[in-house]
Amino acid sequence: MTLPTVLVVDDDTRLRRLLKKYLSENGFSVTEAPSADEALPILNLLRIDMIIMDMMMPGTDGREMTKQLRTMGNTTPILMLTAMGDTDNRIGGLEAGADDYLSKPFEPRELLLRLHNILRRSKPSAGMLPIHFGTCLFDGKTGVLTKDGIVVPLTGGETNLLRLLIDHADTPVSREELMHQMQTDNERTVDVQMTRLRKKVEADAAYPTCIQTVRGQGYMLVTK
Repeated sequence: MTLPTVLVVDDDTRLRRLLKKYLSENGFSVTEAPSADEALPILNLLRIDMIIMDMMMPGTDGREMTKQLRTMGNTTPILMLTAMGDTDNRIGGLEAGADDYLSKPFEPRELLLRLHNILRRSKPSAGMLPIHFGTCLFDGKTGVLTKDGIVVPLTGGETNLLRLLIDHADTPVSREELMHQMQTDNERTVDVQMTRLRKKVEADAAYPTCIQTVRGQGYMLVTK
């Protein structure tokens, strides 16, 4: 069985080595890079299933690298590490395209749990049929979204969110359910992911018709 491969990007040599040892002992193949500049060639050469990336690094920081990857169409799930307790900085990482974040210092077991959750959520569901909404088509077997016939790259978090909305198509999904499925207790995290997804599926994200806000109930994907 092929082990899932994790790329650890952090300028802290000691932390990289500790993570490599711990994750290797818990079923992952681990490679590492001390900077964004050294991580990019690795991403071009190897199949990487998950990226663990520090927010604050010399040169290109984690947020900027995440933006670059998403702009390039790279949808590899990203778990952002940050020593900052400030909510705006954590939200900034999600806005850039990260799938989750974890504040330093952290419990290794929590990191492991988050990795497994993100990887599980990012896997396509083979039982889902293609579904149309607006000018979009989502293929549940491949996890590919097209809009007006053009492929739209999705992050793992966006794919998970869209699948959840599809599972409840034409029925409101509460914020509480979205927060539970997204493993967060912060409503802003849901709002950020929803805003990003709307920008990709709507003709005009300011006036959404596909993913509608249902006052007092939550969000709803409209397919009818």
